[in-house]
Amino acid sequence: MSRIPRTSKPPVSDLAHPSGREPVVGIIGGGQLARMLCLAAAALGVRTRTMERQARCPAAAVSGRHQVGDWNLPAVALRLAEGCDVVTLENEFVNFQTLEALENQSVTVLPGSACLKMVQDKLVQKESLRALGIPTPLFRAAGSFSALREAAAEFSFPFLLKRRRHGYDGKGNWTMAKVEELQPAWQRLKDDLFFAEEFCDFAAEIAVMVCRSASGEIVRYPVVETIQKNHICRVVKAPALISEACRREALRIAVEAVEAVGGVGSFGVEMFLTKENRILVNELAPRVHNSGHYTIEACCASQFENHLRAILGWPLGRSKLVKPAAVMVNLLGDANGDSFPSGVPNALEIKGVHLHLYGKDSSKAGRKMGHLTVLGESVEGALAKASQAAALLKFGKR
Repeated sequence: MSRIPRTSKPPVSDLAHPSGREPVVGIIGGGQLARMLCLAAAALGVRTRTMERQARCPAAAVSGRHQVGDWNLPAVALRLAEGCDVVTLENEFVNFQTLEALENQSVTVLPGSACLKMVQDKLVQKESLRALGIPTPLFRAAGSFSALREAAAEFSFPFLLKRRRHGYDGKGNWTMAKVEELQPAWQRLKDDLFFAEEFCDFAAEIAVMVCRSASGEIVRYPVVETIQKNHICRVVKAPALISEACRREALRIAVEAVEAVGGVGSFGVEMFLTKENRILVNELAPRVHNSGHYTIEACCASQFENHLRAILGWPLGRSKLVKPAAVMVNLLGDANGDSFPSGVPNALEIKGVHLHLYGKDSSKAGRKMGHLTVLGESVEGALAKASQAAALLKFGKR
């Protein structure tokens, strides 16, 4: 399988707003990623329009214009695109056919439909990466019970079943621990599309944000370590405390993966560092990503700013850390209830804490409600402060 070529359209800066008016960016999605894109756009003088299925969502409060609608309906998505110089994605859940419909109406969509088609189906994504020699865990399609049994024989136990589409934060992943679990799993999942993957006994989970412009300019952010709990990212440590050889290899593979799918904008590349010091791509996200939130305060130009620069065809900003270390902690709901946490003044008493609340309509146990970032001279020092502040914030009725 060949790489997707660079975008055939020239950078948006060559096409749009010749009179000097503000560029307008349409964002499909209205969650916290869209919210932070809107905030970065405002600093650059870029106008934003967002679309989500409900009126009350994190982006609605900060978007220049928020529309309610189903983005998978091409006619609805076209209404978002009217008057926009470029349309981009907050998530990968929009059907690639919708993006094709926009492109057929001469709408500039970045990343485009061809990229999304390759990435949003995780089995197709893995097959595409493997075909180009990019290392991943072993995997195979599992569209029948016999194929599932063959996967168990090939990988041994435990191994993973992963939903091909619409999985995130561990939703859509199942661990098969013994042969007796195969039949119940098949009965539960047979009407869905999924694939099997070997269990990777990794030494660390790492990630790299890569930003690629429409002209092919690339910026790589530091390799970070991500700490997961119950399949949800809880902590990001920048930089990852790994060997220089592993760091260079992770950066090389991350760039190669984004180039392989013709990505434009900020992409999150999640990887495993094995105990044998191999780097394997776990997942590719065609958008700004949770593992890059630390860049808002910690880097010269954040993943959000560079995403906007990239899709507008503007020069990319530097990704260098402004301090030796940074730690980001995700803030999750403790219970159902109010979305604004208790303990905000106490958390902000800790010097150097940068708090971001997402403005969601309510708290739910385990729901991402915000994040905080602390910069420091060492990862250990930043983590201690960040953990102390996060422990003071409580979401939901108690």
